[in-house]
Amino acid sequence: MSKIKLGIVGVGGIAVDRHIPAFLMLNDDVSIVAVCDVNFDRAQEVAESFGIPHAYNDYREMFAVIDAVVICTPNKFHAEITIAALNAGIHVLCEKPMAMSAAECKAMIDASKKAEKVLNIGFHYRFMKESQGAKRIMVANEIGQPLVVRIQALRRRKVPGWGVFTNKDLQGGGSLIDYGCHLLDLSLWLMGNPKPVEVSGTTYHALSNQPEQVNQWGDFNHETFNVDDHVTGYVRFANGASMLLEVSWSANIESDKESVSISGDQGGIEVFPLKLNYARHGMLFNSDATWIPETENPGYLQAKNFVDAILNRSEQIVKPEEALQVSQIMEAIYKSSEKQKSVQL
Repeated sequence: MSKIKLGIVGVGGIAVDRHIPAFLMLNDDVSIVAVCDVNFDRAQEVAESFGIPHAYNDYREMFAVIDAVVICTPNKFHAEITIAALNAGIHVLCEKPMAMSAAECKAMIDASKKAEKVLNIGFHYRFMKESQGAKRIMVANEIGQPLVVRIQALRRRKVPGWGVFTNKDLQGGGSLIDYGCHLLDLSLWLMGNPKPVEVSGTTYHALSNQPEQVNQWGDFNHETFNVDDHVTGYVRFANGASMLLEVSWSANIESDKESVSISGDQGGIEVFPLKLNYARHGMLFNSDATWIPETENPGYLQAKNFVDAILNRSEQIVKPEEALQVSQIMEAIYKSSEKQKSVQL
């Protein structure tokens, strides 16, 4: 088979820093033939920088010369461009989150099934070595039935002051939809994606609406800030498990914290860093993973899995139906906060 002809839509930081370098490493199977951006000068600059032959400012024109596409636009355009690509017979790797709403996610899945093309979502945390190790432990049933999951994705004062991260119209939300979605997806995957039945959540942006911001990641306008900078959530699942989630770009805490903890009926697991906790022989044990096999960069492994799925070499690690579940829960958290009551799924 000839090489997969790949295009990139949206050539901001995520495309230049992660996706393009990753796919360039797969040059036995892939050729990046085109980039596209509404800022045509930027598209030309990136194309020239990486030796990519074509630059466009209309993705529909680019579709005529590619077999697969990576979508790195603001969230608002994920569904529109994904569906257009699938309808044109093009495989899609779309950056996270999948879309702005669960309804858009379902439309993307329908288009993928109709086109019989791969639809992959960029939840690259699944490809980290700790995550891969944790998945092997969970598959081996080391901790038994998962009971309670705790997620903390907390940054002290790190609101992204660049791009469109704080633009609600383009992104749909803030810290939860940008950052928390990664650990939410990872936790659901480790649990085996049980069915969520009830969600309760509260969102905040009190810190980011204050003047004279102390922020480590650039400047933003506190007067127009209208996305969440701190979120709490509680999810109940059909199998009896529950999840406690806390996400923040801006919290008055001692330091950043990123953790996933799963307590099961036979033991527990912590992911970052990876360890097992269990009771045996009348004693309590904490078992650290003193060595985990090094893996390739998560961005490279994500790209490779997309290519391998296209070429029927391996199964997709991130299935679109699982990414839909992440969006359903996030959407329910936002709705619960707005209505000030739990949401049934």
